[in-house]
Amino acid sequence: MSEVQDAETLRYPLAGPAALEPPEEWARLWEGCPVARVTLPSGDEATLLTRYADVRLALSDPRLSREGLQRPDAARVAADDSGGVFTGEMARALNDEGHERWRRMVGKWFTAKRMVALRPGIEETAERLIDAMVAPGGPADLVAHLAFPLPVLVICDMLGVPDGDRDDFKHWSDAFLNLTRYTRDELATAQREFTAYMAALLAAKRTRPGDDLLSRLLTSTDADGAPMSERALVATGQALLLAGHETTAGFIAKTVAHLLADRRRWERLLADPALVRTAVEEALRFDPNNGFGMLRYVHEDVEIPSGTLTRGTTVVCSMQAANRDETAFADAGGMDLGRTPNPHLTFGSGAHSCLGQPLARTELQAVLHVLLRRLPTLELATDPGALRGVEGLLTTPLRELPVRW
Repeated sequence: MSEVQDAETLRYPLAGPAALEPPEEWARLWEGCPVARVTLPSGDEATLLTRYADVRLALSDPRLSREGLQRPDAARVAADDSGGVFTGEMARALNDEGHERWRRMVGKWFTAKRMVALRPGIEETAERLIDAMVAPGGPADLVAHLAFPLPVLVICDMLGVPDGDRDDFKHWSDAFLNLTRYTRDELATAQREFTAYMAALLAAKRTRPGDDLLSRLLTSTDADGAPMSERALVATGQALLLAGHETTAGFIAKTVAHLLADRRRWERLLADPALVRTAVEEALRFDPNNGFGMLRYVHEDVEIPSGTLTRGTTVVCSMQAANRDETAFADAGGMDLGRTPNPHLTFGSGAHSCLGQPLARTELQAVLHVLLRRLPTLELATDPGALRGVEGLLTTPLRELPVRW
């Protein structure tokens, strides 16, 4: 197995020279060190995978699990990590429910067919937000006016959650996605507050159910007629609310940023809007800084194309690096808006692939169609190299995206 020497152990996450550019270390890792030792923000060591074949196998092999991250010998992500999104109470509650059982109960509400039905409403929301953005004149911050509020409004409507509470969601989300920004006490407080909020919301829906996903989950049962536990219902509401706005908001801003960074890409979509679907998939593949990667715990020795993963290892699967692997994608460092097929790993692979990916795709496609129609002259109001990501979070959203039209 090819690994870096102790003196060369890298600190993870790896940062690109700019928000839209990949880490310089990837080329060396692909070529000579595809299975590398890295130090996480906690100080714990883990193994980083960057090649496509290795990452895809690690994400889908049952001998590597997300559940194992609760073990005492698993690497922690952050020093003050009382669990975070990987091993905290939310993850424990969903794991105890049984992953396959939980996924079947929740996944039926996130089918592509159901998302198509939401598309008109999403486009109407985008129209309203763009109206408010352009009214004062440009330039404007696309993150604040569109990329962040749109997925918040969509997921709140789906779940039956007051969107007026979005400042609280933002705080709790930042805490759960913490790398270095919050202390253990602050994380514990956020966990208590968010759990109490969701428990109270579910109690209210039991009294007065609505036409929303949380109300439906309260009465849903599995194949044996058993309902979801109260603990799992709370964790489900939390997980869907966090993932449903934070990640998608980042995807929207990064997608538009990449398309405008080389405006020939935007012009190509204007000339052929039918490319929006494949352009969204390519933006998801192409963005090199859209998250921390997926963690897995190795339960027994596993052979992967680049070597052996030993039992007890915590593995970081860098889907972003895998998506730029030239052995898997022709001209992987280029952005081809018509690329097909495009088997990128941005949403993971296997049993733990992202449950909400049909919703994210629907929102991204809807936003692009509306922007192309409403603001064909849209362009960046700053140099692409000046864009900056939010530091200290597992996700790496843009701080702002200045645009003019």
